[in-house]
Amino acid sequence: MSENNNEKTSSVLMQEWLKENRSAKRWKNIRFACWFALFAYALFALFNLTGEPTVAISTNSKHVALIRLNGMIAPDRDFSAEQILPILKEAFSDKNAKGVIIDINSPGGTPVQASIIHDAIVLYKKQYHKKIIIVGEDMLTSGAYFVAVAADKIFVNPSTITGSIGVIMKGFGFVDAMKKIGVERRVYTVGIAKDRLDPFLPQNPDDLKKVETVMTEVHQNFMNAVQEGRKGKLKADNATLFSGDFWSGQSALNLGLVDGLGNLMDVMKSEFGTTEFKEYGGTPNFFRLLSGQLNTALDTMFYTVR
Repeated sequence: MSENNNEKTSSVLMQEWLKENRSAKRWKNIRFACWFALFAYALFALFNLTGEPTVAISTNSKHVALIRLNGMIAPDRDFSAEQILPILKEAFSDKNAKGVIIDINSPGGTPVQASIIHDAIVLYKKQYHKKIIIVGEDMLTSGAYFVAVAADKIFVNPSTITGSIGVIMKGFGFVDAMKKIGVERRVYTVGIAKDRLDPFLPQNPDDLKKVETVMTEVHQNFMNAVQEGRKGKLKADNATLFSGDFWSGQSALNLGLVDGLGNLMDVMKSEFGTTEFKEYGGTPNFFRLLSGQLNTALDTMFYTVR
């Protein structure tokens, strides 16, 4: 009997010790996250990084306004109309900037976001009367090329993947899979076309015709933007240029899709006579690292609490 009591007491003590140990670890993680957040905030305050343009290279009053655009073009991304339009306006309105240069590395994205950014560049060119140059890095395709044709000139590296002037829509069909596993799909709609393109229903001619109509219209808008932006410069027929195919930078130059070959600093020097620039938008890599570390700390804290 005494042994049983001792075992129960030991068990209770062990549980209490584990509970206290978990609590101590929890508060340790919370304190670490708080101190880390305070440290990161102090660094931001120290460097005064409040979204103002940062002078990367500048000893004279005259410079080039530089914007870097990377990644997919889509809502809630760094390369989106919501994020880019204020940066474009700020760069164009820089009175000491000799012009604007945008360095792009993107495979494209949604046609609406690309179109909005394209139209904003065209508007600001007219409003501020400043030359704008696009420089493509690894990729300047699809929606990214849509944005680029708003510029006065486009330059790429000889190996830059360029073009892809087309429209694509992707999806899956699960009709046969549903049959094999014996599942019946039940859909109730008001409106005969509400379930159009349902992946669990067989394709029908009306759906395919609708998709073709919409995609053709979007493609035509893309073609119009390219033909307007590259007026008098294109060197191939529409069937070749607007097939959705892509080319190296060297081939794109031969087709008239770009104006020349060159990297950022070379183009800056040849087009604006300077390599001094003021960069707009973006966050230095060091602070992205801090942000990532803070997120990791917070994830660890919540995982432990849970």
